[in-house]
Amino acid sequence: MSEADAGTVVNVAGKLGFKDGDLIQELGYDDDVDFALRDSVEELVGSELLTEEDHDVVDSVLLWWRADDGDLVDALVDSLTTLDEGGIVWVLTPKNGRVGYVPPAEIQEAAPTAGLHSTTTVGVSTDWAATRLAPRKKP
Repeated sequence: MSEADAGTVVNVAGKLGFKDGDLIQELGYDDDVDFALRDSVEELVGSELLTEEDHDVVDSVLLWWRADDGDLVDALVDSLTTLDEGGIVWVLTPKNGRVGYVPPAEIQEAAPTAGLHSTTTVGVSTDWAATRLAPRKKP
C-alpha cells in the first residue's frame, strides 16, 4: 500500500468517528473483511478490535454483514449487548455488485426493530460500504 493509500484509509477510520482510546468491538469477522480498514481503525484507536467473545463496554461496534449471514435484526440486537450509551453501530456491507451485497432498504427496515436509526452511509473501501446506526433518542 502506498503512503497516499495508507493516509486515505486512516482518514476513513477517522471519518467513522473513531478516536484514540476508543474501544471498538468487531462482529461478523471473516476472511473477506477489509484488512486495511481494520488495521487503520486499530492504529487510530491505539488497540486491537475486541472480538465477539469480549464483554467490555465499547464505544462502537463494527458489524460486517453479508446477504447470507442470517437475520440482521437479531445481529443488531446482539451488537447492542456491550455498546455504551450513545455508542454507534457501523454496519459494513459489500457494495452493490459484490458477492454478499445487502440492499440499503434491508438495513433501513431492520434498524428500527432493533431500536436504532440509520443516519448515513459512506463508502469505506473498494468493496465495502458502512451504514451508521445510532440508538433512538429516549423521550
